[in-house]
Amino acid sequence: MNLKKYFIRALHRLQKGPGYTYKELLVWYCDNTNTHGPKRIIKEGPKKKLIWFFLTLLFASLVFWQWGILINTYLSYNVTSSLSIGFKTMKFPAVTVCNANPFKYSEVKHLLKELDRLIEAALERILQPTPGNSSENISPPLNLELWHQIPLVLIDEHDKDNPVILDIFESNQGAAGNQSTAGNQTKEKKYKLAVKLCSHQGSDNCTYRNFTSAAQAVTEWYILQSTSILSKVPLQERIRMGYQAEDMILACLYGAEPCNYKNFTQIYHPDHGNCYIFNWGMDEEALNSSNPGAEFGLKLILDISQQDYIPYLSSAAGARLMLHQQKSFPFLKDQGIYAMAGTETSIGVLVDELERMGYPYSDCTMNGSDVPVKNLYSQYNTSYSIQACLRSCFQNHMIEICGCGHYMFPLPEGVNYCNNEDNPGWAYCYSSLRSSIRHRQICIDSCKETCNDTQYKMTISMADWPSEASEDWIFHILSYERDMSTNVTLDRNGIIKLNIYFQEYNYRTISESAATTIVWLLSSLGGQFGFWMGGSVLCLIEFGEIIIDSLWITIINVIGWCKGLKQKRAQARYPDAPPTVSELVEAHTNLGFQHEDGGALPRDEALPPEPGTPPPNYDSLRVQPLDVLGPDSDAE
Repeated sequence: MNLKKYFIRALHRLQKGPGYTYKELLVWYCDNTNTHGPKRIIKEGPKKKLIWFFLTLLFASLVFWQWGILINTYLSYNVTSSLSIGFKTMKFPAVTVCNANPFKYSEVKHLLKELDRLIEAALERILQPTPGNSSENISPPLNLELWHQIPLVLIDEHDKDNPVILDIFESNQGAAGNQSTAGNQTKEKKYKLAVKLCSHQGSDNCTYRNFTSAAQAVTEWYILQSTSILSKVPLQERIRMGYQAEDMILACLYGAEPCNYKNFTQIYHPDHGNCYIFNWGMDEEALNSSNPGAEFGLKLILDISQQDYIPYLSSAAGARLMLHQQKSFPFLKDQGIYAMAGTETSIGVLVDELERMGYPYSDCTMNGSDVPVKNLYSQYNTSYSIQACLRSCFQNHMIEICGCGHYMFPLPEGVNYCNNEDNPGWAYCYSSLRSSIRHRQICIDSCKETCNDTQYKMTISMADWPSEASEDWIFHILSYERDMSTNVTLDRNGIIKLNIYFQEYNYRTISESAATTIVWLLSSLGGQFGFWMGGSVLCLIEFGEIIIDSLWITIINVIGWCKGLKQKRAQARYPDAPPTVSELVEAHTNLGFQHEDGGALPRDEALPPEPGTPPPNYDSLRVQPLDVLGPDSDAE
């Protein structure tokens, strides 16, 4: 019951309102607030009132301006970077080693035989273009169908406004003259060798990839053609044609513990064939390094078998290696380094740990789960990286636009690699997509950096190895250990020695922290308010109170205005005053005394009731209330 009375009182209080007008409320606020300026406005004389009103308005404007700057600074979510150096037992990085040449030439020669004959004949025509020295009479004849799928052409630029495109393998006499002309142009450096790419064979929708050097053009052409051929070879067959671990890794030592090729994990890399990863951490715990220095690192001796390189595919010789985190995929084309044959390469490692702040301070990701691109490298069970995302994005666009996937990137299920037979215009589509800035920007915008990353800074030094004095016995021993032969099967052109170790036993942590926090924001807002207006949090509460009271008064005034509007509408419908109760009773009574012809009888002429007639039921004459004002009236 008490609770009901309390709510009734509260309702009455709400209906009554603060009990002030706007003017009274403003005067009350200025007289009672703890802010200094408003008090002087109502207490000073007319001239000082104007001065204090101007000063209060000016400083209030400055406060709101400063508050806007502070809030905008806070919402920009800036960060500060700090550098710290620590000392702890560190995990030795994963080390990936590959051969610069992806396949043994002796294993893939039967697949690339026609391609090699074509490029040899083309080079002969370019370098010796006279008709007598041409390769038209080569036996057996060349497979020009393979050539016409992706041809090499000469572009004569003597007349830059009207360049002439010369086909290298024209068979008529006029073409021979063109080839002679091309030979003279070769000497004068007035031509360019280009790769011709068409949307389909025989189409006029073509593009030309120009190169300043014929060596670059030949390498690009050979890569495109060999990609089409090798894409049809099953994965297991490609692995068999690559360099095996027992042939490539001759010696291994980690710290004081011996190791061998069985301590490496094999993966197939499209750019480099078979690659081998030490300390990847997939099946076993990652190895820790106890001390810095070369004696506590990894020592390897590799054989790259340079004599078995593919001549037109791999123009560089050596080993490709990369240091990276455990369970991450090695992108050697972007982050790898070369180790030269016939040298001992020492690599000192420094560790940098990067710790970025996530949303809203930066657009980084913890594990790639919030990235809209499907990670095609997840089939390797590796962690997310921006390189994996960018390549997956490109491959997805390649599949969507070209209808097939590129040989250098993983494939989703149900999709095949591109080749010239099934996809004649794939090279044109791939070249257009690779040079498209729009598609590249889409992938950059879709992919995110990782919030936590470990980078390995390398200091590289090299020396000839083995020396001339020791190479004889070293090659004998290594040849015997690998081939069980007393003959020397190794030479300086194929041997590489690697030393990988921590240069210093410390690590640097580069971490981000918020430049502005909510505590900073509140203290800055309060400082500005106190400096310009002499206010505090209580002054803000007082200001909030007057705002609430003003809204309260406004709501009550609106409700009163609506009620008045309803009453005006009711009066407009019924302009006369409503009848009284007595008038209604009299009117209702007179309805029962009427003549037979329908006229009303006077009250004094009404006949008395006959004897035995029951008295009238006056309850039936009880007056019923009439809805005179209608349903919208507020009758009291």
